[in-house]
Amino acid sequence: MLHTAEQFDAIVAQCADLFEKKLKDYGAAWRILRLPSLTDQIFIKAQRIRTIQENDLKKVDEDESSEFIGIINYSAIALIQLDLGVVQQPDLTVAQALEKYKAKIAEAKALMMDKNHDYGEVWRSLRISSLTDLILQKILRIKQIEENKGKTLVSEGLEANYQDMINYAVFALILIEQQAS
Repeated sequence: MLHTAEQFDAIVAQCADLFEKKLKDYGAAWRILRLPSLTDQIFIKAQRIRTIQENDLKKVDEDESSEFIGIINYSAIALIQLDLGVVQQPDLTVAQALEKYKAKIAEAKALMMDKNHDYGEVWRSLRISSLTDLILQKILRIKQIEENKGKTLVSEGLEANYQDMINYAVFALILIEQQAS
């Protein structure tokens, strides 16, 4: 599992680098986004991945990897929004937003390490298409929880679903890197 932790860190370092660059370009404009808008952005990314996986012809020059990175970053943003709520104007500096981003990624990693221990790294045997489908399933669950005004009877809530999507996307990126080498 030590190798998984190192691979996780390498993947999220790429994601954090892009997140920070976009923060410098746009500020924390995403602070105005409501959770359903973020869920829809993640859905767009996941659906595009599925389309890429199912079609031979690709008309936009972006691969699955960039979309999985988008899922990770939008999920982290959603977790921040869950904590802070939505605002009318961006209210975080680059440093503050990056600190909150890294904290949410660290929480997702801790969950991943716990689950990885209990499941014995079974994700390494999954197909990337299965991870895509699991992400899409999580999105549908989140949409239903949003429709239910955040209430669940026996199910995990929004936070756990966003964290799982971060982890599934990291797993997919690790598998993509392994296939490329």
